[in-house]
Amino acid sequence: MTRLILRSPLARRALLLGAGATTLLAGCAQGAEPLAIQVYKTPTCGCCTKWVDALRAAGLKPSINELEDLTPVRATYGVIDTLSSCHTARIGGYTIEGHVPPSDILRLLQERPKALGLAVPGMPIGSPGMEMPGAAAEPYATLLLLDAKGATRVFARHG
Repeated sequence: MTRLILRSPLARRALLLGAGATTLLAGCAQGAEPLAIQVYKTPTCGCCTKWVDALRAAGLKPSINELEDLTPVRATYGVIDTLSSCHTARIGGYTIEGHVPPSDILRLLQERPKALGLAVPGMPIGSPGMEMPGAAAEPYATLLLLDAKGATRVFARHG
């Protein structure tokens, strides 16, 4: 009986229309609420503010927590000193350390690997928030943080 119903042009049209509406509504629901990201930074860091602007431009919704010392935050989330930068963030159960490109964060959330998060150690010139007019971008890697002991692997290369 199902075959008879789907052979009808009207039934096929209704099925396609329903599928299209479902896809459209799912897309609206996903786009309606930006992904929240908690950012921990010091009050005086200008490059952190520029990185937050890059997050917003990518459709993320940052909440800023200004602290004088980020060491306890990093210790809580398993970021060792050699992987640290000037700000730390949390999104979707992951830790984001440093000037990680928003596209890498979105990829992390899509792929959902078993890891602590991502890090761009230091402050590489040309990374989001570290753009310098007239300065050449430095090549850098976004690292996947595998554990709190500092194990990593390259997640993405930039520059």
